[in-house]
Amino acid sequence: MTTASAESLSSFRAFRHREFVAMWLGALVSNVGTWMEVLALGVFVTEMTGRAEWTGGVAALTYLPSLILSPLGGALADRFDRRVYIAVCALAQALLAGVLAALAFNGRLTVEAVAVISFLNGCVHVVSGPGFTALLAGLVPKEDLHSALTLTSAQFNLGRILGPVVAAWGLAMGGVAWVLLANAVSFGAVLLAVAQVKSEAQVARPATQEGFWSQLSAGVRMARGDAVIWGAMLGLFMVAIFISPFIALVPVFALQVLGAGASAASMLISMQGLGALLASGLVGPLSARWGRERVLDIAMVVMGPVTAMYWLSPTLPVAMGTMFVVGAFYLVLIAGLNTRCQERTPRELQGRVSSLAMLLINVGYSFGVWAQGALADRVGVRPTTAGAAVLFLGVVLMVRLRRARGVAVAST
Repeated sequence: MTTASAESLSSFRAFRHREFVAMWLGALVSNVGTWMEVLALGVFVTEMTGRAEWTGGVAALTYLPSLILSPLGGALADRFDRRVYIAVCALAQALLAGVLAALAFNGRLTVEAVAVISFLNGCVHVVSGPGFTALLAGLVPKEDLHSALTLTSAQFNLGRILGPVVAAWGLAMGGVAWVLLANAVSFGAVLLAVAQVKSEAQVARPATQEGFWSQLSAGVRMARGDAVIWGAMLGLFMVAIFISPFIALVPVFALQVLGAGASAASMLISMQGLGALLASGLVGPLSARWGRERVLDIAMVVMGPVTAMYWLSPTLPVAMGTMFVVGAFYLVLIAGLNTRCQERTPRELQGRVSSLAMLLINVGYSFGVWAQGALADRVGVRPTTAGAAVLFLGVVLMVRLRRARGVAVAST
């Protein structure tokens, strides 16, 4: 195989590992169901309340538990067999999705019920996320880690493409109840995937017999003591506050700003997924050609302007095009920053470091999506969201300027 051919396939190297493929496929099916539920509940809340603050607030409840539970999830993921741990969490999520479906079938689904179950689902998601990331990191060698994390982001975004399309069809044909039921069933794919994983048992438990709180402290010390890891985590935090709220506010933009319906929201979410899917195939060759850090730096600078262009789109076709670009750069940014964290972390600490990254992402997102939703109700959706994207660009440029000054001083 030529060097060019190897570079073109570098994004897909993790697919050489059978157990990784099993987990990837199981997570894909589950994420299709999750994105079906995200669209259905977003449209439901927006139509019932007519307020962006409620739509953003309910979305924030899913991530608010990170304030307390994210470090706990990381320590648990490093303490127990991650396969069993993830299976238990998947069962809990299936149960919560089933409750939502039952309420909808009986005509008792309310915004308040959605809010409560979103919070409970967020609790489970927060404690399961670090375990899932650490499990995937343990299924591939270090040289394939960037490929694994990129493909995981691609899988998530492929679910983002398929889920809303199926959800829009389901809402039109059967209503919200059937969409929610499909999500509950989709968690079965995760259980089947976990059953295919055998090798994780070798690295599932920590090598030492540290106490629980000592384990938590070790993860924090690792992250704070490494400037590269800590910088990547702060980058994820800023993305979560200023950029990521576009995910939850798609129904608001489609229904209230563009004057369209659930099908428009579905198309916008799917276009983001398509952009991310394309980027997942290109990021490997581009990183091999220009260097991973340079690609990541470009994405950091471009992310703010392209997000602002999306929010300022005058029509649905223009919004779909800009959303495609947003999806591509968003994947490059998130996958690149996550890779910085994981590749510098010892395997026995990966769950805890991943949980700290998730803590910053989810706390930032919870605050950002609620604040942007609340402000959008008062000053308008476009000024709020586009302004946040411009602020993100300002922060990135300020950090780059300070870094350049520091290098100049160090060289004198």
